[in-house]
Amino acid sequence: MGARGGRTCPGVRSAVRTGGDSGLTPVPAERYAPAVSPKPLRVLTPRSILPALAVMLVLAAGAAAHANKPVPFGDRVAGPGDAEATPVNSQSLSAADLDLKVGPGLEAFHRQSGEQAWSYRREGATALYLSMAGENAIVVWDDGLITSVRPGDHEVRWHRAVPGLADWLRGDGEPGADKRTEEQRKELARERAAAALHTVPRGASAWVAVVTPNLTMGLRDADGDLRYNSKPPGNCVYDPLRTVGTEYAVLVPRSCTNSAGLAVSGGISGYRLDSSGWQLNTGPAASIKALDGSRVLITDGPIVPARVFDTKAAAPEAACGSPTVPFAAVRPQGGCTDPAASPAADNPVPDALAGQDAPAGDQPSTQPQQ
Repeated sequence: MGARGGRTCPGVRSAVRTGGDSGLTPVPAERYAPAVSPKPLRVLTPRSILPALAVMLVLAAGAAAHANKPVPFGDRVAGPGDAEATPVNSQSLSAADLDLKVGPGLEAFHRQSGEQAWSYRREGATALYLSMAGENAIVVWDDGLITSVRPGDHEVRWHRAVPGLADWLRGDGEPGADKRTEEQRKELARERAAAALHTVPRGASAWVAVVTPNLTMGLRDADGDLRYNSKPPGNCVYDPLRTVGTEYAVLVPRSCTNSAGLAVSGGISGYRLDSSGWQLNTGPAASIKALDGSRVLITDGPIVPARVFDTKAAAPEAACGSPTVPFAAVRPQGGCTDPAASPAADNPVPDALAGQDAPAGDQPSTQPQQ
């Protein structure tokens, strides 16, 4: 059967006129057959589109969330003129090259030129106090956060929140708190921040102690890891304002009251990270004074003789004239010479120590239960 209606069938040859009246030239019908794929096109349905659309929506939402993600802890490091600070080589600057100041954040200035190098601030918080732990700056903020910053490359190394610190810094609810002026409140917060923070440079590694009336914490400066936390015994509170730090330890006094609220006893807790701490028995108002990088003088009223404790050796210093001097772990400084014959720095132990044995309460005990 020939071509019909302009359509051809497979296997049927058709003729095409080539011009003139010379005749027709047969041409294979397959040449003009429509090109149809053996696999028909897949029709996209709403159900087939949904998985791809869902993936695209998830990716878009993730990108938007990342773009609008708040900076952790409200940190913001800026250069001069409030421009974004650019990273610098940590070896090009050191803490010795910079003057560091607090308020409202941590501000760094070039020591030689006086120009601002960078500033580190936190949204909604004010820096109150700064202390160095080796090359790192430890900052107390008024919202109870402690941060460690490396000045050379202005990297914020770690953050640590201290329970109860913000409340104690503000002093709200204390007697007379409602009568303080704004400047008095600010001054109180700065004073308490300085009393709460102690950096200890010696030992296995530098570390940080934070003291509040109801809690003391020890943090390793290398990574901010919590190494200990200790609460005072019942009816007792720590006294950050009487706390003293040396190059090896932090000594935290405490006072305890009876059921009537009267101070009846006290003590001193000594903390170190590279060894066990100790407990010293004292009255409720004992005072501590640093004599040098390791020794402190403990004065405990008019009756109990003053004594010296060596925080490096974790032992009391034997008193001059005591029969225990030849066997003491820490012998008197200056060889028990007459204080009038040598500078006070060579013999800082008071005359009250002469001929006195160290009180039994000064024998170190284990670190407080944590």
